[in-house]
Amino acid sequence: MKVFEKVLGFNSKKMNVRTEIVAGVTTFLTMSYILAVNPDILSTTGMDKGALFTATALAAALSTILLAVMAKLPFAQAPSVGPNAFFAFTMCQAMHLSWQQSLALLFVEGIVFILITFFNVREMILQSIPYNLRYAISAGIGMFIAFIGLKNAGIIVSNPDTFVALGKFTPKAILGIVAICCSSILMARRVKGALFYAIIFTTLIGIPMGVTVLPDRWFPISVPHSLSPIFLHFDFHGFFTLNMVIVMFSLLIVNIFDTVGTIVGLSEKAGITLTDGLIPRVRQAMLSDAVGTTCAAMLGCSTVGTYVESASGIVEGGVAD
Repeated sequence: MKVFEKVLGFNSKKMNVRTEIVAGVTTFLTMSYILAVNPDILSTTGMDKGALFTATALAAALSTILLAVMAKLPFAQAPSVGPNAFFAFTMCQAMHLSWQQSLALLFVEGIVFILITFFNVREMILQSIPYNLRYAISAGIGMFIAFIGLKNAGIIVSNPDTFVALGKFTPKAILGIVAICCSSILMARRVKGALFYAIIFTTLIGIPMGVTVLPDRWFPISVPHSLSPIFLHFDFHGFFTLNMVIVMFSLLIVNIFDTVGTIVGLSEKAGITLTDGLIPRVRQAMLSDAVGTTCAAMLGCSTVGTYVESASGIVEGGVAD
């Protein structure tokens, strides 16, 4: 336990192992969709989908471990939804950059991230943002994730007149509604591991409904796909142009505010924000994000960010305590 306390900040007087395991597994389950979504989006650029799956998993593991060790905060990091779409559809398709050139941009952006974090620029930006805007950013990200979930479940669909409308009551939509109701009821009754149990319950009842797809074999484990098709495939051709500078500046602004807003919201949820609004070890948290982004680009993956889904694990920890 002393090793955990020194390395990860585990306090045996206030925490217990079971609570932390349940909270960690819950966070993983709520954000594991990125293992499918990220390769799907980035593979539209011509990148190898199997290699992207491995890169996404490694980038998420590496950046989350860095955050846990460096900042000792109960948050998880992985390639973000949004930046990966910007990478695939704006940089590669709209701007006609190759995915190798786009990875080179992300790599340099990560280096710039590290530099501005090292010189406390990002921390100064955080301190200059009004309190209400800090929380608005995290609330907006949460609404965006909720919108994606409702859309993927088919509960809401596109509509040419109202833009968004209710979808049909398909098995997937019904299962999504059941998951929301189950989670809400268990959390309202303050059941320990509410979200974890809701995810497991929903997965099980999805089997007879035909929504949960079982693997073809009883032991669905295989060797990870090789990273060689995308690892360190940088192309710096035409790098020093105005378009490249504009794209890099856009990535920096989006990632800075994304990270700042998410960390502020999660810290408030975890009850670790100080009275003056400052977050302990925020510099280390931002540095782990910057290093994770740089390593992700080397692996052949999109920008890493702190996941708002970490709130699910924080809720489990708080309820269990």
